[in-house]
Amino acid sequence: MSIPFIDFREQNRLIAAEVDTGFKKVFEKGDYILGEQARLFEEAFARYCEAKHGVGVNSGTDALHLALLALGIDENDEVILPTHTFIATALCVSFCRAKPVFVDVEPDTYNIDPEAFRKAITKKTKAVIPVHIYGQPANMDEITSIAREHGIKVVEDAAQAHGSRYKNRRVGSLGDVACFSFYPTKSLGACGDAGMIVTSDKGIYERALMLRDYGRQGRYEHKIKGTNSRLDTIQAVILNAKLKHLDQWNQMRAKNAAAYAELLKPLKDVVAPVTKPDRTHVFQTYAVLVPNRDKVMEAMKAQGIGVLIHYPIGLHLQEAYAELGYKKGDFPVAEKVADQVMSLPMFPHMTREQVETVVAALKKSL
Repeated sequence: MSIPFIDFREQNRLIAAEVDTGFKKVFEKGDYILGEQARLFEEAFARYCEAKHGVGVNSGTDALHLALLALGIDENDEVILPTHTFIATALCVSFCRAKPVFVDVEPDTYNIDPEAFRKAITKKTKAVIPVHIYGQPANMDEITSIAREHGIKVVEDAAQAHGSRYKNRRVGSLGDVACFSFYPTKSLGACGDAGMIVTSDKGIYERALMLRDYGRQGRYEHKIKGTNSRLDTIQAVILNAKLKHLDQWNQMRAKNAAAYAELLKPLKDVVAPVTKPDRTHVFQTYAVLVPNRDKVMEAMKAQGIGVLIHYPIGLHLQEAYAELGYKKGDFPVAEKVADQVMSLPMFPHMTREQVETVVAALKKSL
């Protein structure tokens, strides 16, 4: 049995009628930019995140970039972030002409290590970006406590954690501002690029609104230097339709993750994801650690199993950030994860038979 890494077909079938109706309304009104459906989605998603405001933008990367600009991050500032994440988390800092400062991650969740964050703080540190990696929230109580002690802003990179909770609080409401991606493979995904800034801070909200739309308040009244980064109304139609199903789909992901955990137990060489008892994991990615990862991946692909790596090279070792002077061995936990991590197929409508087939292929490949 061939199993793709992700399969959208059942999701698309469930929302098809609502999306068709929504598209027709947009075409009739012609409000393709900052239209009614975009506004409705901003309001609905902010409520879902238990926050007051949402600002739709054209990608998760822009959400991070504009959020930092809204906080006033600029040249000579430092922003701390984990080295085990997608490069967009660091690029948004660079786009502000600030310096990304990488730190190691926890050995069980692969999220930013709060103590590593504490040790990396300098007089130039203005913000920290905890990444809720793979769908599980970072240790936000400790991170925010350290940040408040030093007057540091907390920017949640929640691009992989739509709907997850930390101590019964929804991701998106845990810091000063949160940033989401709606890239198609996310648990809440558009049919193209899209993103959102979520905050309960009115000042950040109002500045982000201007930043995404040329820095203007009126049509030709430009208060600040902004950019063009607006959530397409067409994408908002799709996201509005999917948001109604998100909690159910996350529960289905959790059920698949439980099946994986049960079936992987006998495989002593495989490290399955750990979920902390005070939070929920939405399993945007089901990431395991395996020995001889590259050979195992090759063997699994030969059996028709769609497996990927998130992420094989720490940001501190990327050529793009060579000027920062990091070297191999600086962040041993993150480097071990990068060498061994492998993402197994995961999507809501995955069947038990498919999970069993993936695990059988993994066992054979090992």
